[in-house]
Amino acid sequence: MTRQTSAFRIIKDTIFIVAGVLSAGMGIKGFLTSSHFIDGGVTGISMLLATLFSIPLPIWLLLINLPFIGLGYRQFGRQFAIKSTLAIAGLSLSLAIIPYPDVTPDFLLTAVFGGFFIGAGIGLAMRGGAVLDGTEIAALLISRSSPILKVSDVILVLNVLIFGAAAFFLGISPALYSMITYFAASKTVDFVIHGIEEYTAILIISKTPDPIREQIIAKGWGITILRGQGGYGKHGSHQDIDTVLYTVITRLEISRLRTIVLELDPNAFIIQHSVDDVSGGKVKSLPMH
Repeated sequence: MTRQTSAFRIIKDTIFIVAGVLSAGMGIKGFLTSSHFIDGGVTGISMLLATLFSIPLPIWLLLINLPFIGLGYRQFGRQFAIKSTLAIAGLSLSLAIIPYPDVTPDFLLTAVFGGFFIGAGIGLAMRGGAVLDGTEIAALLISRSSPILKVSDVILVLNVLIFGAAAFFLGISPALYSMITYFAASKTVDFVIHGIEEYTAILIISKTPDPIREQIIAKGWGITILRGQGGYGKHGSHQDIDTVLYTVITRLEISRLRTIVLELDPNAFIIQHSVDDVSGGKVKSLPMH
């Protein structure tokens, strides 16, 4: 990857992360906190604890999220850990110093649009190669150590416990509105990030496939090598494509894989699409060292 391309990518990732932080801050402080609603995941746990105790929400976000970033460091690498740490710290700082307006007292609007802004923030941060919530890291690590549990199963169980606790401590109505917030956030993340489902399939078409193939295998991902032929134009002109690389990875590793490919071939044609589920094969990379 050229220096100019690398600088552009850093700027783009920074813009995504900053926009994500501001959006999530708006959803939390501009909508949810005044109504004592919470989101799911680690953010929801932090909001619940901030409601029950006198410690401010920004501190809870740092205390609970950062250990998960530490656990994910070996799996996703230093760049991911640094970006996520800065993103979470930025979210905590924005909640502490930015005077977000209290937008509406209407509970339904608060739940829906609070979830929308939080989901948009999480999605934008993911597009920048970071996370604002450590839930997915925890779920992925738990699923790796269990042959039975999938990431979606772990997230579901965690959120059932969180909203059950919200119903006990905050009341049934705030807990139900909080579930609406979580569903709105989930759907918004799906909208913002293409291929945000648990697994994402990647097709890579490059004139220099061998170095890319070797790096993908070295990182521990599985890969399938396809033979193909390209076509273009209204007259059906075609060009030979010796190798098409096909791999399936977890969604948190998309940015890492794209960086590897573009470093080796800035002109590579990369296609990604969602995969509902996979069985067998190798979709989890080796831990970073």
